[in-house]
Amino acid sequence: MSTRETSTGSRGNAADQDAVTAEVCSASDLQDGQMMEVEVGGQRVLLVRNGGEFSAVGNLCTHFGAPLNKGALLGNKVRCPWHGACFNIKTGDIEEYPGLDSLPCHKVTIENNKVFVSVNKESLKSAKRVKPMGCRVPGVNHTVLLIGGGPASLLCAETLRQENYEGRIVMVTKDELLPYDRTKLSKVMNVDWNNILLRQREFFQQHDIEVWTQKQVVSVDTEQGAVTLSDGSVQRYDQLLIATGCRPRLLDCPGADLEGVRSLQTPDDAMKIHQACAGRKAVIIGTSFIGMEAAAYLSDKAASVAVVGSSEVPYQRTLGPEIGKMTMQMLKEKKVEFYMSDSVAEIRGENGQVREVVLKSGAVLPADVVVAGIGVIPNTEFLVGGAVELDSRKAVIADKSMRTTVPNVFCAGDVTSFPLSLRRNQRVNIGHWQLAQSQGRVAALSMLNRGAELDSIPYFWTVQLGKSLRYTGYGEGYTDIILKGKIEELKFLAFYVKDDEVVAAASLNFDPMVSQVALRMAARKTITRAQAESEDLSWLTMP
Repeated sequence: MSTRETSTGSRGNAADQDAVTAEVCSASDLQDGQMMEVEVGGQRVLLVRNGGEFSAVGNLCTHFGAPLNKGALLGNKVRCPWHGACFNIKTGDIEEYPGLDSLPCHKVTIENNKVFVSVNKESLKSAKRVKPMGCRVPGVNHTVLLIGGGPASLLCAETLRQENYEGRIVMVTKDELLPYDRTKLSKVMNVDWNNILLRQREFFQQHDIEVWTQKQVVSVDTEQGAVTLSDGSVQRYDQLLIATGCRPRLLDCPGADLEGVRSLQTPDDAMKIHQACAGRKAVIIGTSFIGMEAAAYLSDKAASVAVVGSSEVPYQRTLGPEIGKMTMQMLKEKKVEFYMSDSVAEIRGENGQVREVVLKSGAVLPADVVVAGIGVIPNTEFLVGGAVELDSRKAVIADKSMRTTVPNVFCAGDVTSFPLSLRRNQRVNIGHWQLAQSQGRVAALSMLNRGAELDSIPYFWTVQLGKSLRYTGYGEGYTDIILKGKIEELKFLAFYVKDDEVVAAASLNFDPMVSQVALRMAARKTITRAQAESEDLSWLTMP
Protein backbone atom coordinates (compact mmCIF):
# COMPACT_ATOMS: atom_id res chain seq x y z
CA MET A 1 0.00 0.00 0.00
CA SER A 2 1.59 3.30 -1.07
CA THR A 3 1.33 6.13 1.43
CA ARG A 4 2.04 9.83 1.61
CA GLU A 5 3.50 10.91 4.95
CA THR A 6 4.05 14.12 6.85
CA SER A 7 5.85 14.39 10.17
CA THR A 8 3.47 16.98 11.62
CA GLY A 9 0.19 15.47 10.56
CA SER A 10 -1.47 15.88 7.19
CA ARG A 11 -3.54 18.78 8.50
CA GLY A 12 -0.59 20.50 10.17
CA ASN A 13 -2.49 20.63 13.46
CA ALA A 14 -0.31 21.56 16.42
CA ALA A 15 -1.79 18.65 18.34
CA ASP A 16 -0.30 16.32 15.75
CA GLN A 17 3.27 17.61 16.07
CA ASP A 18 4.29 14.37 17.79
CA ALA A 19 2.73 12.14 15.14
CA VAL A 20 3.54 10.86 11.69
CA THR A 21 0.48 10.97 9.44
CA ALA A 22 -0.02 9.14 6.17
CA GLU A 23 -2.73 8.91 3.57
CA VAL A 24 -3.22 5.15 3.40
CA CYS A 25 -6.20 4.49 1.11
CA SER A 26 -9.55 5.70 -0.12
CA ALA A 27 -12.52 5.15 2.16
CA SER A 28 -14.14 3.08 -0.56
CA ASP A 29 -11.18 0.67 -0.61
CA LEU A 30 -12.40 -0.97 2.58
CA GLN A 31 -15.90 -2.33 3.01
CA ASP A 32 -17.65 -2.83 6.33
CA GLY A 33 -16.25 -5.86 8.16
CA GLN A 34 -12.96 -5.75 6.27
CA MET A 35 -9.41 -5.04 7.38
CA MET A 36 -6.07 -4.43 5.70
CA GLU A 37 -2.46 -3.74 6.56
CA VAL A 38 -1.06 -0.28 5.83
CA GLU A 39 2.27 1.28 6.69
CA VAL A 40 2.81 4.55 8.51
CA GLY A 41 6.28 5.74 9.42
CA GLY A 42 7.65 2.24 8.95
CA GLN A 43 5.08 0.87 11.41
CA ARG A 44 2.75 -1.92 10.27
CA VAL A 45 -0.80 -0.81 11.04
CA LEU A 46 -4.09 -2.72 10.95
CA LEU A 47 -6.84 -0.59 9.41
CA VAL A 48 -10.37 -1.85 10.10
CA ARG A 49 -13.79 -0.71 8.97
CA ASN A 50 -16.61 -1.84 11.22
CA GLY A 51 -20.07 -0.40 11.71
CA GLY A 52 -19.24 2.34 9.24
CA GLU A 53 -16.29 3.53 11.34
CA PHE A 54 -12.56 3.21 10.70
CA SER A 55 -10.08 2.28 13.41
CA ALA A 56 -6.36 1.58 13.40
CA VAL A 57 -4.15 -0.44 15.74
CA GLY A 58 -0.80 -2.18 15.48
CA ASN A 59 -0.90 -5.09 13.04
CA LEU A 60 1.54 -7.46 14.76
CA CYS A 61 0.19 -9.74 17.48
CA THR A 62 2.03 -8.99 20.71
CA HIS A 63 2.45 -12.69 21.46
CA PHE A 64 4.53 -13.90 18.54
CA GLY A 65 4.31 -11.22 15.86
CA ALA A 66 1.65 -12.77 13.60
CA PRO A 67 0.05 -10.37 11.07
CA LEU A 68 -3.42 -9.66 12.41
CA ASN A 69 -4.79 -8.71 8.99
CA LYS A 70 -4.48 -12.45 8.23
CA GLY A 71 -6.57 -13.24 11.31
CA ALA A 72 -10.29 -13.24 12.05
CA LEU A 73 -12.54 -10.22 12.56
CA LEU A 74 -15.96 -10.11 14.20
CA GLY A 75 -17.44 -6.88 15.50
CA ASN A 76 -14.83 -4.95 17.45
CA LYS A 77 -12.56 -7.95 17.96
CA VAL A 78 -9.70 -9.33 15.89
CA ARG A 79 -8.14 -12.72 16.64
CA CYS A 80 -4.59 -13.72 15.83
CA PRO A 81 -4.46 -16.42 13.14
CA TRP A 82 -1.68 -18.34 14.88
CA HIS A 83 -2.49 -18.72 18.57
CA GLY A 84 -5.84 -16.99 19.07
CA ALA A 85 -4.93 -13.86 21.03
CA CYS A 86 -7.81 -11.38 20.76
CA PHE A 87 -7.61 -7.59 20.62
CA ASN A 88 -10.17 -4.78 20.70
CA ILE A 89 -9.87 -2.84 17.44
CA LYS A 90 -11.11 0.37 19.09
CA THR A 91 -8.69 0.44 22.02
CA GLY A 92 -5.95 -2.01 21.04
CA ASP A 93 -6.38 -3.72 24.41
CA ILE A 94 -5.65 -7.43 24.63
CA GLU A 95 -8.87 -9.18 25.67
CA GLU A 96 -7.93 -12.81 25.21
CA TYR A 97 -4.61 -14.57 25.38
CA PRO A 98 -1.82 -15.76 24.87
CA GLY A 99 0.44 -12.72 25.10
CA LEU A 100 0.79 -10.00 27.69
CA ASP A 101 0.73 -6.65 25.96
CA SER A 102 -1.80 -4.61 24.04
CA LEU A 103 -1.54 -2.99 20.62
CA PRO A 104 -0.78 0.69 20.00
CA CYS A 105 -3.93 2.54 18.97
CA HIS A 106 -3.79 5.16 16.20
CA LYS A 107 -5.91 8.11 15.11
CA VAL A 108 -7.90 7.84 11.87
CA THR A 109 -9.35 10.80 9.96
CA ILE A 110 -11.35 10.89 6.72
CA GLU A 111 -11.20 13.83 4.32
CA ASN A 112 -12.54 13.91 0.79
CA ASN A 113 -12.92 10.11 0.80
CA LYS A 114 -9.25 9.76 1.75
CA VAL A 115 -8.21 7.85 4.87
CA PHE A 116 -5.37 9.25 6.99
CA VAL A 117 -3.73 7.41 9.89
CA SER A 118 -1.64 9.25 12.48
CA VAL A 119 0.90 7.30 14.51
CA ASN A 120 2.40 8.85 17.61
CA LYS A 121 6.18 8.94 17.29
CA GLU A 122 6.52 7.08 20.59
CA SER A 123 4.46 4.23 19.09
CA LEU A 124 6.96 3.94 16.24
CA LYS A 125 9.48 2.54 18.71
CA SER A 126 7.51 -0.62 19.52
CA ALA A 127 4.73 -2.79 18.12
CA LYS A 128 3.52 -3.43 21.69
CA ARG A 129 1.85 -1.29 24.33
CA VAL A 130 2.16 -2.11 28.02
CA LYS A 131 -0.94 -1.02 29.88
CA PRO A 132 -0.37 1.66 32.53
CA MET A 133 0.17 0.22 35.99
CA GLY A 134 0.07 1.56 39.48
CA CYS A 135 2.40 0.58 42.29
CA ARG A 136 2.38 -0.11 46.00
CA VAL A 137 1.40 2.81 48.22
CA PRO A 138 3.13 3.11 51.61
CA GLY A 139 0.72 2.63 54.48
CA VAL A 140 -1.67 0.35 52.62
CA ASN A 141 -1.73 -2.72 54.84
CA HIS A 142 -3.07 -5.36 52.46
CA THR A 143 -1.25 -8.31 50.89
CA VAL A 144 -2.12 -10.52 47.92
CA LEU A 145 -0.06 -13.70 47.93
CA LEU A 146 0.32 -15.64 44.69
CA ILE A 147 1.47 -19.26 44.95
CA GLY A 148 3.10 -20.26 41.68
CA GLY A 149 5.21 -18.47 39.11
CA GLY A 150 3.40 -19.31 35.89
CA PRO A 151 1.17 -17.35 33.50
CA ALA A 152 -1.82 -17.33 35.85
CA SER A 153 0.10 -15.68 38.68
CA LEU A 154 1.76 -13.23 36.32
CA LEU A 155 -1.55 -12.10 34.80
CA CYS A 156 -3.07 -11.81 38.25
CA ALA A 157 -0.22 -9.59 39.43
CA GLU A 158 -0.25 -7.42 36.31
CA THR A 159 -4.03 -7.04 36.34
CA LEU A 160 -3.98 -5.96 39.98
CA ARG A 161 -1.50 -3.22 39.18
CA GLN A 162 -3.36 -2.23 36.00
CA GLU A 163 -6.46 -1.81 38.16
CA ASN A 164 -4.45 0.36 40.59
CA TYR A 165 -4.32 -2.09 43.47
CA GLU A 166 -2.14 -0.31 46.05
CA GLY A 167 -1.24 -3.14 48.40
CA ARG A 168 1.62 -5.61 48.50
CA ILE A 169 1.92 -8.36 45.87
CA VAL A 170 4.12 -11.37 46.63
CA MET A 171 4.64 -14.19 44.12
CA VAL A 172 6.15 -17.40 45.50
CA THR A 173 7.56 -19.95 43.06
CA LYS A 174 9.64 -23.09 43.40
CA ASP A 175 11.25 -22.26 40.04
CA GLU A 176 14.73 -20.80 39.81
CA LEU A 177 13.58 -18.36 37.15
CA LEU A 178 11.19 -15.46 36.96
CA PRO A 179 7.96 -16.35 35.09
CA TYR A 180 8.85 -17.84 31.71
CA ASP A 181 7.19 -19.33 28.62
CA ARG A 182 6.95 -23.01 29.47
CA THR A 183 5.32 -23.83 26.11
CA LYS A 184 8.70 -23.50 24.42
CA LEU A 185 10.39 -26.29 26.39
CA SER A 186 9.09 -29.28 24.41
CA LYS A 187 9.44 -27.46 21.09
CA VAL A 188 12.98 -26.08 21.48
CA MET A 189 14.67 -27.97 24.30
CA ASN A 190 17.98 -26.12 24.09
CA VAL A 191 16.32 -22.72 24.36
CA ASP A 192 18.28 -20.05 26.23
CA TRP A 193 16.27 -19.34 29.36
CA ASN A 194 17.00 -15.62 28.96
CA ASN A 195 14.94 -15.72 25.77
CA ILE A 196 11.82 -17.18 27.36
CA LEU A 197 11.38 -14.88 30.36
CA LEU A 198 7.95 -13.28 30.13
CA ARG A 199 9.08 -10.14 31.95
CA GLN A 200 12.50 -8.89 32.99
CA ARG A 201 13.44 -8.34 36.64
CA GLU A 202 13.24 -4.57 36.18
CA PHE A 203 9.57 -4.87 35.27
CA PHE A 204 8.71 -6.51 38.59
CA GLN A 205 10.78 -3.97 40.50
CA GLN A 206 9.19 -1.04 38.67
CA HIS A 207 5.66 -2.20 39.50
CA ASP A 208 6.34 -3.39 43.07
CA ILE A 209 5.72 -7.07 42.42
CA GLU A 210 7.86 -9.21 44.72
CA VAL A 211 8.96 -12.54 43.22
CA TRP A 212 10.39 -15.11 45.63
CA THR A 213 12.10 -17.86 43.66
CA GLN A 214 13.12 -21.32 44.88
CA LYS A 215 10.52 -21.26 47.64
CA GLN A 216 7.66 -23.70 48.04
CA VAL A 217 4.48 -23.50 50.10
CA VAL A 218 4.06 -26.57 52.30
CA SER A 219 0.84 -25.65 54.13
CA VAL A 220 -1.95 -23.09 54.18
CA ASP A 221 -3.84 -21.92 57.26
CA THR A 222 -6.95 -20.32 55.82
CA GLU A 223 -8.32 -19.36 59.24
CA GLN A 224 -5.20 -17.37 60.13
CA GLY A 225 -4.56 -16.22 56.55
CA ALA A 226 -1.00 -17.53 56.48
CA VAL A 227 1.17 -19.96 54.53
CA THR A 228 4.23 -21.85 55.69
CA LEU A 229 7.14 -22.10 53.27
CA SER A 230 9.67 -24.88 52.80
CA ASP A 231 12.31 -22.84 54.62
CA GLY A 232 10.07 -22.67 57.70
CA SER A 233 9.10 -19.04 57.28
CA VAL A 234 5.48 -17.90 57.49
CA GLN A 235 3.86 -15.33 55.22
CA ARG A 236 0.50 -13.76 55.99
CA TYR A 237 -2.00 -12.76 53.32
CA ASP A 238 -5.33 -11.01 52.94
CA GLN A 239 -6.13 -12.69 49.64
CA LEU A 240 -4.51 -15.78 48.18
CA LEU A 241 -4.15 -17.16 44.65
CA ILE A 242 -3.38 -20.84 44.18
CA ALA A 243 -1.69 -21.26 40.80
CA THR A 244 0.71 -24.11 41.49
CA GLY A 245 0.09 -25.90 38.19
CA CYS A 246 0.79 -29.57 37.65
CA ARG A 247 3.84 -31.79 37.58
CA PRO A 248 4.62 -34.68 35.22
CA ARG A 249 3.26 -38.06 36.20
CA LEU A 250 6.19 -40.41 36.80
CA LEU A 251 6.56 -43.89 35.37
CA ASP A 252 5.49 -46.64 37.74
CA CYS A 253 7.41 -49.70 36.63
CA PRO A 254 10.60 -51.55 37.54
CA GLY A 255 13.61 -49.47 36.52
CA ALA A 256 11.81 -46.13 36.59
CA ASP A 257 14.49 -44.81 38.96
CA LEU A 258 17.42 -45.55 36.63
CA GLU A 259 19.71 -42.78 35.46
CA GLY A 260 18.49 -41.58 32.09
CA VAL A 261 14.76 -41.75 32.86
CA ARG A 262 13.52 -38.19 32.60
CA SER A 263 10.43 -36.02 32.54
CA LEU A 264 10.06 -32.51 31.18
CA GLN A 265 8.97 -29.57 33.32
CA THR A 266 11.74 -26.99 33.64
CA PRO A 267 14.32 -25.39 31.32
CA ASP A 268 16.96 -27.46 33.12
CA ASP A 269 14.99 -30.64 32.35
CA ALA A 270 14.75 -29.63 28.70
CA MET A 271 18.45 -28.86 28.37
CA LYS A 272 19.44 -32.13 30.05
CA ILE A 273 17.21 -34.11 27.68
CA HIS A 274 18.67 -32.24 24.71
CA GLN A 275 22.23 -32.95 25.82
CA ALA A 276 21.61 -36.57 26.81
CA CYS A 277 19.86 -37.47 23.55
CA ALA A 278 22.40 -36.02 21.11
CA GLY A 279 23.58 -38.99 19.04
CA ARG A 280 21.96 -41.44 21.48
CA LYS A 281 18.93 -43.73 21.49
CA ALA A 282 15.80 -42.04 22.85
CA VAL A 283 12.51 -43.64 23.85
CA ILE A 284 9.47 -41.42 24.45
CA ILE A 285 6.75 -42.91 26.65
CA GLY A 286 3.35 -41.39 25.90
CA THR A 287 1.80 -39.71 22.88
CA SER A 288 0.65 -36.57 24.66
CA PHE A 289 1.25 -33.24 22.93
CA ILE A 290 4.45 -32.87 24.96
CA GLY A 291 5.59 -36.39 24.10
CA MET A 292 4.98 -35.89 20.39
CA GLU A 293 6.64 -32.47 20.37
CA ALA A 294 9.64 -33.98 22.13
CA ALA A 295 9.82 -36.77 19.55
CA ALA A 296 9.65 -34.24 16.72
CA TYR A 297 12.38 -32.11 18.27
CA LEU A 298 14.70 -35.08 18.84
CA SER A 299 14.06 -36.68 15.44
CA ASP A 300 17.10 -35.03 13.84
CA LYS A 301 19.29 -34.98 16.95
CA ALA A 302 19.09 -38.43 18.53
CA ALA A 303 20.56 -41.53 16.88
CA SER A 304 17.08 -43.06 17.06
CA VAL A 305 13.70 -42.12 18.48
CA ALA A 306 10.98 -44.59 19.47
CA VAL A 307 7.55 -43.60 20.77
CA VAL A 308 5.36 -45.85 22.92
CA GLY A 309 1.63 -45.11 23.10
CA SER A 310 -1.34 -46.83 24.71
CA SER A 311 -3.85 -45.93 21.96
CA GLU A 312 -3.87 -47.08 18.33
CA VAL A 313 -2.70 -43.67 17.10
CA PRO A 314 -1.66 -40.44 18.86
CA TYR A 315 -4.47 -38.05 19.84
CA GLN A 316 -7.05 -40.70 19.02
CA ARG A 317 -9.54 -39.46 21.58
CA THR A 318 -8.92 -35.71 21.33
CA LEU A 319 -8.34 -35.09 17.61
CA GLY A 320 -9.58 -38.33 16.08
CA PRO A 321 -7.85 -41.28 14.39
CA GLU A 322 -7.25 -39.65 11.00
CA ILE A 323 -5.40 -36.65 12.38
CA GLY A 324 -3.55 -38.90 14.80
CA LYS A 325 -2.48 -41.12 11.93
CA MET A 326 -1.25 -38.06 10.02
CA THR A 327 0.94 -36.83 12.89
CA MET A 328 2.34 -40.32 13.30
CA GLN A 329 3.14 -40.54 9.58
CA MET A 330 4.89 -37.16 9.65
CA LEU A 331 7.24 -38.43 12.34
CA LYS A 332 7.68 -41.83 10.71
CA GLU A 333 9.05 -40.04 7.67
CA LYS A 334 11.72 -38.66 10.01
CA LYS A 335 12.63 -42.23 11.07
CA VAL A 336 10.71 -42.09 14.35
CA GLU A 337 9.41 -45.56 15.24
CA PHE A 338 6.05 -46.10 16.91
CA TYR A 339 4.93 -48.88 19.25
CA MET A 340 1.21 -48.26 19.68
CA SER A 341 -1.43 -50.10 21.73
CA ASP A 342 1.41 -50.96 24.07
CA SER A 343 2.92 -49.92 27.38
CA VAL A 344 6.07 -50.30 29.44
CA ALA A 345 6.58 -53.49 31.45
CA GLU A 346 10.01 -52.60 32.79
CA ILE A 347 13.11 -50.54 32.14
CA ARG A 348 16.39 -52.40 32.31
CA GLY A 349 19.74 -50.89 33.05
CA GLU A 350 23.41 -51.53 33.48
CA ASN A 351 25.46 -49.96 36.27
CA GLY A 352 22.46 -47.82 37.17
CA GLN A 353 22.07 -46.45 33.63
CA VAL A 354 19.15 -47.12 31.27
CA ARG A 355 19.91 -49.65 28.54
CA GLU A 356 16.56 -50.88 27.24
CA VAL A 357 12.81 -50.59 27.60
CA VAL A 358 10.74 -53.78 27.69
CA LEU A 359 7.14 -53.44 26.51
CA LYS A 360 4.19 -55.57 27.56
CA SER A 361 4.00 -56.86 24.00
CA GLY A 362 7.47 -58.32 24.49
CA ALA A 363 9.24 -55.80 22.28
CA VAL A 364 12.61 -54.65 23.61
CA LEU A 365 13.73 -51.12 22.70
CA PRO A 366 17.37 -50.08 23.11
CA ALA A 367 17.53 -46.84 25.08
CA ASP A 368 20.08 -44.42 26.47
CA VAL A 369 17.40 -41.92 27.49
CA VAL A 370 13.73 -42.45 28.37
CA VAL A 371 11.42 -39.43 28.40
CA ALA A 372 8.03 -39.87 30.07
CA GLY A 373 5.08 -37.83 28.86
CA ILE A 374 2.21 -39.74 30.43
CA GLY A 375 0.10 -37.00 31.95
CA VAL A 376 0.24 -34.66 34.91
CA ILE A 377 -0.72 -34.46 38.58
CA PRO A 378 -2.07 -31.26 40.24
CA ASN A 379 0.32 -29.72 42.77
CA THR A 380 -2.14 -29.59 45.66
CA GLU A 381 -0.67 -31.85 48.34
CA PHE A 382 -0.31 -28.84 50.65
CA LEU A 383 -4.10 -28.33 50.50
CA VAL A 384 -5.23 -31.89 51.26
CA GLY A 385 -7.37 -32.01 54.39
CA GLY A 386 -7.82 -28.24 54.48
CA ALA A 387 -10.76 -25.94 53.88
CA VAL A 388 -10.09 -25.47 50.16
CA GLU A 389 -12.16 -28.12 48.39
CA LEU A 390 -10.53 -30.42 45.83
CA ASP A 391 -12.15 -32.64 43.22
CA SER A 392 -11.51 -36.36 42.70
CA ARG A 393 -8.34 -35.59 40.68
CA LYS A 394 -7.11 -33.29 43.45
CA ALA A 395 -7.67 -30.19 41.32
CA VAL A 396 -8.91 -27.09 43.16
CA ILE A 397 -12.62 -26.40 42.74
CA ALA A 398 -13.37 -22.80 41.72
CA ASP A 399 -16.44 -20.94 40.47
CA LYS A 400 -16.61 -18.63 37.43
CA SER A 401 -15.03 -15.81 39.40
CA MET A 402 -12.11 -18.16 40.19
CA ARG A 403 -13.07 -18.12 43.87
CA THR A 404 -12.60 -21.36 45.80
CA THR A 405 -14.73 -22.68 48.65
CA VAL A 406 -12.84 -20.25 50.91
CA PRO A 407 -14.01 -16.69 50.08
CA ASN A 408 -10.60 -14.96 50.09
CA VAL A 409 -8.78 -17.79 48.32
CA PHE A 410 -8.77 -17.91 44.51
CA CYS A 411 -7.39 -20.35 41.98
CA ALA A 412 -6.14 -20.20 38.39
CA GLY A 413 -4.24 -22.26 35.85
CA ASP A 414 -3.76 -25.97 35.26
CA VAL A 415 -4.54 -26.82 38.87
CA THR A 416 -8.12 -25.51 38.55
CA SER A 417 -11.45 -27.28 38.12
CA PHE A 418 -13.90 -24.68 36.82
CA PRO A 419 -17.29 -24.31 35.06
CA LEU A 420 -16.83 -23.85 31.29
CA SER A 421 -19.52 -21.47 30.05
CA LEU A 422 -19.05 -22.71 26.48
CA ARG A 423 -20.32 -26.13 27.57
CA ARG A 424 -23.21 -24.96 29.75
CA ASN A 425 -21.02 -24.68 32.82
CA GLN A 426 -19.75 -28.24 32.69
CA ARG A 427 -16.96 -28.53 35.26
CA VAL A 428 -13.64 -29.12 33.52
CA ASN A 429 -9.89 -29.05 34.08
CA ILE A 430 -8.03 -27.77 31.00
CA GLY A 431 -4.27 -27.27 30.92
CA HIS A 432 -4.02 -24.53 28.28
CA TRP A 433 -1.58 -21.62 28.53
CA GLN A 434 -4.19 -19.17 27.26
CA LEU A 435 -6.79 -20.27 29.81
CA ALA A 436 -4.31 -19.93 32.66
CA GLN A 437 -3.76 -16.30 31.69
CA SER A 438 -7.49 -15.62 31.42
CA GLN A 439 -8.13 -17.21 34.80
CA GLY A 440 -5.35 -15.17 36.40
CA ARG A 441 -6.91 -11.97 35.11
CA VAL A 442 -10.40 -12.92 36.29
CA ALA A 443 -9.03 -13.87 39.72
CA ALA A 444 -7.44 -10.43 40.08
CA LEU A 445 -10.64 -8.64 39.08
CA SER A 446 -12.61 -10.80 41.51
CA MET A 447 -10.20 -9.92 44.31
CA LEU A 448 -11.08 -6.29 43.58
CA ASN A 449 -14.83 -7.06 43.54
CA ARG A 450 -15.22 -6.12 39.87
CA GLY A 451 -17.80 -8.83 39.23
CA ALA A 452 -15.68 -10.62 36.63
CA GLU A 453 -16.48 -14.13 35.41
CA LEU A 454 -14.49 -16.47 33.20
CA ASP A 455 -15.97 -16.59 29.70
CA SER A 456 -12.98 -17.71 27.63
CA ILE A 457 -12.98 -20.06 24.66
CA PRO A 458 -10.19 -22.66 25.00
CA TYR A 459 -7.51 -22.28 22.30
CA PHE A 460 -4.52 -24.54 21.92
CA TRP A 461 -1.70 -25.14 19.46
CA THR A 462 1.06 -27.65 18.93
CA VAL A 463 4.08 -27.40 16.64
CA GLN A 464 5.78 -30.46 15.19
CA LEU A 465 8.37 -30.46 12.41
CA GLY A 466 7.49 -26.88 11.57
CA LYS A 467 3.77 -27.64 11.21
CA SER A 468 1.33 -25.82 13.50
CA LEU A 469 -1.89 -27.55 14.47
CA ARG A 470 -4.49 -25.25 16.01
CA TYR A 471 -7.49 -26.19 18.14
CA THR A 472 -10.34 -24.31 19.76
CA GLY A 473 -13.38 -25.23 21.83
CA TYR A 474 -13.92 -28.25 24.04
CA GLY A 475 -14.51 -31.46 22.14
CA GLU A 476 -14.95 -34.02 24.90
CA GLY A 477 -17.78 -36.37 24.01
CA TYR A 478 -17.91 -35.44 20.33
CA THR A 479 -19.61 -38.05 18.15
CA ASP A 480 -18.66 -36.99 14.63
CA ILE A 481 -15.84 -35.23 12.81
CA ILE A 482 -16.60 -33.21 9.67
CA LEU A 483 -13.49 -32.67 7.57
CA LYS A 484 -12.70 -29.96 5.03
CA GLY A 485 -9.62 -30.17 2.86
CA LYS A 486 -7.37 -33.21 2.78
CA ILE A 487 -5.50 -34.58 5.76
CA GLU A 488 -3.02 -36.44 3.53
CA GLU A 489 -2.06 -33.11 1.94
CA LEU A 490 -1.53 -31.58 5.41
CA LYS A 491 -4.19 -28.95 4.76
CA PHE A 492 -7.50 -29.40 6.54
CA LEU A 493 -10.16 -28.06 8.88
CA ALA A 494 -11.94 -30.44 11.25
CA PHE A 495 -15.24 -29.69 12.99
CA TYR A 496 -16.06 -31.78 16.08
CA VAL A 497 -19.81 -32.30 16.46
CA LYS A 498 -21.94 -33.27 19.45
CA ASP A 499 -25.76 -33.21 19.39
CA ASP A 500 -25.71 -31.52 15.96
CA GLU A 501 -23.60 -28.65 17.28
CA VAL A 502 -19.94 -27.90 16.60
CA VAL A 503 -18.14 -28.02 19.96
CA ALA A 504 -14.54 -27.74 18.73
CA ALA A 505 -12.43 -27.25 15.62
CA ALA A 506 -8.87 -28.06 14.58
CA SER A 507 -6.85 -27.10 11.53
CA LEU A 508 -3.52 -27.38 9.78
CA ASN A 509 -2.54 -24.88 7.07
CA PHE A 510 -6.12 -23.59 7.05
CA ASP A 511 -5.73 -20.23 8.77
CA PRO A 512 -7.56 -18.28 10.05
CA MET A 513 -10.47 -20.73 10.28
CA VAL A 514 -9.88 -21.89 13.86
CA SER A 515 -9.63 -18.27 15.02
CA GLN A 516 -12.87 -17.51 13.18
CA VAL A 517 -14.54 -20.42 14.95
CA ALA A 518 -13.21 -19.13 18.29
CA LEU A 519 -14.66 -15.67 17.60
CA ARG A 520 -18.08 -17.10 16.81
CA MET A 521 -18.02 -19.31 19.89
CA ALA A 522 -17.03 -16.32 22.03
CA ALA A 523 -19.97 -14.36 20.59
CA ARG A 524 -22.21 -17.35 21.46
CA LYS A 525 -23.11 -17.89 17.82
CA THR A 526 -24.04 -21.57 17.61
CA ILE A 527 -22.36 -23.46 14.78
CA THR A 528 -24.62 -26.23 13.50
CA ARG A 529 -23.79 -29.53 11.87
CA ALA A 530 -25.48 -28.26 8.70
CA GLN A 531 -23.17 -25.24 8.58
CA ALA A 532 -20.11 -27.43 9.11
CA GLU A 533 -21.22 -29.81 6.36
CA SER A 534 -21.81 -26.99 3.88
CA GLU A 535 -19.35 -26.60 1.01
CA ASP A 536 -19.60 -22.84 1.45
CA LEU A 537 -17.89 -21.66 4.64
CA SER A 538 -18.66 -17.98 4.13
CA TRP A 539 -20.91 -18.13 7.22
CA LEU A 540 -17.71 -18.14 9.29
CA THR A 541 -17.02 -14.52 8.33
CA MET A 542 -20.58 -13.22 8.59
CA PRO A 543 -21.42 -10.68 11.33
